[in-house]
Amino acid sequence: MRLRRPTVWEHARLQGYSRRDFMKFCSWMAAATGIHSSGLPQVVRALETKPRPPVVWLHLQECTCCSESFLRSQQPMVADILLDMISLDYSELLQAAAGRQAEAVLERTLEENRGEYLMMVEGSVPTGAGGVYCCIGGRTAQQILAEAAAGAKAVIAWGSCASNGCVQAARPNPTGAAAVPDLVSGKTIIRVPGCPPNSRVMAGTIVHLLAFERIPPLDALGRPKAFYSRRVHDDCARLPHYEVGRFAKAFDDDSARRGHCLYHLGCRGPVTYNACGVLQWNGGLGNEVTAGHGCLGCSEAGFWDRGSFYLQTAGMPGAGLGTAAGAVGAVVAAGAAIGLAGRMIRARRGARPTAGSDLANSGKEA
Repeated sequence: MRLRRPTVWEHARLQGYSRRDFMKFCSWMAAATGIHSSGLPQVVRALETKPRPPVVWLHLQECTCCSESFLRSQQPMVADILLDMISLDYSELLQAAAGRQAEAVLERTLEENRGEYLMMVEGSVPTGAGGVYCCIGGRTAQQILAEAAAGAKAVIAWGSCASNGCVQAARPNPTGAAAVPDLVSGKTIIRVPGCPPNSRVMAGTIVHLLAFERIPPLDALGRPKAFYSRRVHDDCARLPHYEVGRFAKAFDDDSARRGHCLYHLGCRGPVTYNACGVLQWNGGLGNEVTAGHGCLGCSEAGFWDRGSFYLQTAGMPGAGLGTAAGAVGAVVAAGAAIGLAGRMIRARRGARPTAGSDLANSGKEA
């Protein structure tokens, strides 16, 4: 007879968390995942009443940066409560068991919880030479992936390695590294790309699954819309400088010291969809762009094979720019100068400003 699994709230209480701590966590997670305030009671009720789901967290061809991001979050209780919220039955990185004992735990979890467990995968899957480049317990990563995915309730591909292949799949890809969606069929796979993804993006994805028992809304690439619907450029702290044409030409020039836009230095924020500009890193202190380095585009497929990270991209997608972005500032400045001149001419003539643009009405009297 299988023992009843405690609910999320029951387990959090056993760990010493107060009701206030729990409610603050529910509120924060609802907001982080884009859930309207009216949906907060549903989140609370779900975490109060639903048993912790069993989780199999596979580590394949990767560097564990996704787990490190998750575990080292400075947001209160993200790693702590969430690792208590889920029943982490198998994880090569965190489990105390090893060898045959660990593999027995995996086998038992897959058998006893078929159709109920969440499968989380960190790392790409080597397929070259029969998959011998990554073997665990005498089996290849590809074999383990296929077996675990077959009975999973949901599959999450953590990070760019599992989502897109990442640097292991870079040309010439000697191990034949492949992304999880390339090898698992018949399942909806939630891609959470990034190298690593933000811990709050990871936490929000888990909470949505727990609270609503369904896959969160995904974009055309299988990424949660709550976190991957806007470009890094759209929420960048340097965006005002871009809009008036102030660009750094070198990382140590005066413009860089003044915090000007890094687009000319290779920043890929305009072609990268991620929540870095909103959620930030290091406890909300900033991100790579505010720290002085351009966005690498690490959440986009193929970013590793697109040449130097320090060369300006050809144009600015989504902004209608056929020329280099540096021309934008000149156009804006010229437009502002013309508008100012028109206002000065009207002032000298004693005319009142009219509705409409300065350019269209510069020669008209009120």
